[in-house]
Amino acid sequence: MNLIATTAALAEACTRLSAHPFVTVDTEFMRETTYYPKLCLIQMASPDGSGVLVDPLSPDLDLAPFFALMADEGVVKVFHSARQDLEIIWLLGGLLPQPFFDTQVAAMVCGYGDSVSYEQLVNDVAKAKIDKSSRFTDWSRRPLSDAQLSYALSDVTHLVKVYEVLAGQLLSTDRGEWLDEEMSVLTSPETYKADPASAWRRLAGRMRKPREIAVLMEVAAWREREAQSRNVPRGRILKDEAVIDVATSAPRNVEALGRLRSIPAGFERSRTGTDILAAVERGFARDLSDIALPERARSRGGNGALVELLKVLLKAVCETEGVAPKIIATVDDLEAIAEDDAADVAVLHGWRRALFGEKALALKGGRLALSAERGRVVVRDLA
Repeated sequence: MNLIATTAALAEACTRLSAHPFVTVDTEFMRETTYYPKLCLIQMASPDGSGVLVDPLSPDLDLAPFFALMADEGVVKVFHSARQDLEIIWLLGGLLPQPFFDTQVAAMVCGYGDSVSYEQLVNDVAKAKIDKSSRFTDWSRRPLSDAQLSYALSDVTHLVKVYEVLAGQLLSTDRGEWLDEEMSVLTSPETYKADPASAWRRLAGRMRKPREIAVLMEVAAWREREAQSRNVPRGRILKDEAVIDVATSAPRNVEALGRLRSIPAGFERSRTGTDILAAVERGFARDLSDIALPERARSRGGNGALVELLKVLLKAVCETEGVAPKIIATVDDLEAIAEDDAADVAVLHGWRRALFGEKALALKGGRLALSAERGRVVVRDLA
């Protein structure tokens, strides 16, 4: 197996691939030592089973033909669990594939479970096995071994069959529109813009104090900017545990910062320590009236038992309909419904409302009951 290492060869391959109705795509990358992913390999295959491997590290290769193919609206680009692949394409090419299909999302709609792995999907749908021994190898080292190349190629050749089967199932069940919302999120540039001002959200957990959130906002934003400017992982700047400790303890001097167990000895007197204390002060300067607690942090008023009932209902409905719960509703959605019949959540709109939302409101309103029969949960309409 040869790697495409020149722009001319890549252009020829992309022209050939563009003659087909769809092309399967995958990437191999490294980001253990960087903030931004380092693209190391591109794999593509066409419906006839022929595949190509592209070496983006080659000095003689310009990725323009690849980006042109990704933008070709006459060819569906098929990925599995595409978020990180699309992030790379967005960062390097300034575009997102259109039209686009993610087999992991489609598999959830078709009843293969939440976040089904590619290996499991290939086994279930394509009736094939993938040798995973090369999965976590160093893709930046050259030359790549035959085992690495074989593994990389199998990622896209088996994906052809997976796509064809899932697309057929979606067509037969008339569930194609169920994917639209998920696909639109994945193909939105906003999804891949790492805004430092939003970095605090994934760390907030169940923080309930506005002052803690205010400090977290500033410390997390500072760390994100540092990681981006130095192109190193966030943890190299400050570990998540330390960011959370700083937010909850809010140290305002060197001594207080040094007393935190998550801060390495002597760290508090470094330039980074000075930057952390400055971020804490910015947090104290924030107007707390503008601080909105994360959704999971808000009190649900003792609706725990009702939320648990809604979880059972969700699982029962999804088992009956053959769809993964994750694509229907989140725990946050269920908590919101338990608190408010008119909650602004996705599950109370469109096809999700018809499938589950109306039943959830009926259960809450006493118009629907759950019972057990022969080891299964049965949903009964009481209206």
